[in-house]
Amino acid sequence: MHTEPGIICAVFAAVVISAGCLSAIFPDPLPEPTITATPTPIPTPESPVVTVPVAQLALQSSDLPSDYILRDRSDITYLEVNQISHDLGWRAGYAVAYYRINREKYDVTELRQTIALYSLANMNTVYNIANDAVASGGTGATTIYELPCPNVGDRTVAYRIANNQSAFTTYTIVFVKKNACEELTMEGTTTDFETLKGLAQVAADKIR
Repeated sequence: MHTEPGIICAVFAAVVISAGCLSAIFPDPLPEPTITATPTPIPTPESPVVTVPVAQLALQSSDLPSDYILRDRSDITYLEVNQISHDLGWRAGYAVAYYRINREKYDVTELRQTIALYSLANMNTVYNIANDAVASGGTGATTIYELPCPNVGDRTVAYRIANNQSAFTTYTIVFVKKNACEELTMEGTTTDFETLKGLAQVAADKIR
């Protein structure tokens, strides 16, 4: 009976020692790291209208084949625009022209680009008028054919105008994107519709 307290003390001491050893082998878990939530960026909505100066939409010499030379480029003024365009909310315009010439081969080709900005609400009407102006512009000396053309904007149409009295051929692409309406025309003795389609895509990509 006198040995029970001693046994109890010995057992208690063994438990304490064991707890110390276990603590050394299995230390307290490290505190969990604090996770800071990164806010999800909200994309800025794209503007439905052109946000750059109209002159920046014009094709540059570096966009064209190297044998094309700048002939003219300029803003289009308010007084140069007809009343129908004013009624449709015409805001700004720009025109640029390039040419390629080879006197030895009697080769002359011109490329023109015309850009106009309008009220966004009227773009369907603007497109239809621009399309009709090309499609109905034939005479007895010319024949107009609508050509397949991939969309380079919101709406696109392309034509070949064959001159029945000469070797000249004209290609025209009309497209609208946002509140811009553009017309690209290539005409002369050596024309290339594939090149014109590529330039139309370059022009459309400049609209932002």
